[in-house]
Amino acid sequence: MHDYLTQRGGAERVVLSMLKAFPAAPLYTSLYEPADTYPEFAAYDIRPMWPNRVRALRADHRRGLPIYPLAFSHLHLDPEPDVVLCSSSGFAHGVRTTARKVVYCYSPPRWLYDKAPSYLAAWPLPLRTACRVASPGLRAWDRRSALSANRYLTSSPGVAADILKAYGLEATVFPPPIQVEAAGERQPIEGLAPGFVLCVSRLLTYKNIDAVVAAFRQLPHLRLVVVGEGPERKRLTAIAPSNVTIAGRVSEAELRWLYASCFGLVSAGLEDFGLTPIEGAAFGKPVVALRAGGFLDTVIEGRTGLFFDAPSAPAIAAAVLSMLASPWSSAVLVDHADSYAELDFILRLRSVVLGPSVEVADMGSGTSRAAS
Repeated sequence: MHDYLTQRGGAERVVLSMLKAFPAAPLYTSLYEPADTYPEFAAYDIRPMWPNRVRALRADHRRGLPIYPLAFSHLHLDPEPDVVLCSSSGFAHGVRTTARKVVYCYSPPRWLYDKAPSYLAAWPLPLRTACRVASPGLRAWDRRSALSANRYLTSSPGVAADILKAYGLEATVFPPPIQVEAAGERQPIEGLAPGFVLCVSRLLTYKNIDAVVAAFRQLPHLRLVVVGEGPERKRLTAIAPSNVTIAGRVSEAELRWLYASCFGLVSAGLEDFGLTPIEGAAFGKPVVALRAGGFLDTVIEGRTGLFFDAPSAPAIAAAVLSMLASPWSSAVLVDHADSYAELDFILRLRSVVLGPSVEVADMGSGTSRAAS
């Protein structure tokens, strides 16, 4: 189970790794828009549910937030499987089943709990209003769904703390893998020359890309390339100075070229798990990142990157200059990335999913609720 496949992000990459672990398993999802997510999904048995018939929802999944719990709660699995693996930050964990249920939770729904004000701020007023009215009922549904799981996994200690607060469950910390292989094909992007700072992110308000763009207005002698799609793209393109390129969506080969051709990365969002610094490290590139959230787990200060304390243009600009002036060891960076190998993730996931009695050593802190 996965919430929806309508974008290219870290969660969708994790789902691809899950499918590699269980390639014969069907994947159920509320929405599937092949053109807007990773093309690798086409090789698997993807089974979208009834909301997928509404084109407007495939174009913007937020429009249907109140209906997705209904879709997952009323999904009939025939025949009933032995195990259901749910990849979720909102809905997929709500599937009703007598099978053993393992949930990989990226975050409790941001729009239902403590992060709701900042997350909903950029949404249209009618949608914000609908979510607030429906929130009490949805929170009750969400907690019941969480408590129906036999095993809870998550990406980082910070998210584990959010899960404990929201559901009273202790989740096993199980970091996701890196998937951008440095050894793969590299395709240059027309009009771009090597030698820039790179920002890879979905273009959402809480990612603070506007602060990164503003920082490079203070650094006119440096270039910034922003990769990613999202509702903020139009606004960011309008405010970007001439030394900032909003590249939008790129292919995997182009992304490898960008990682290989940059000086380093900048990440300013409040992330549940800091994946892009690990991807950059695979190419021997350091990062400057917000001292918060998942970056605290994936960036080793002074060895793989530097932190700034606030998502403000002056703080980001100063950190970028410090990164460019500091020496970095490619060997240390690559070794750090290797500790998040996809094969290790696949083997550990298979050990967890194939039976409740199988325990996996050295998977981080935390425990899970015993199977009922």
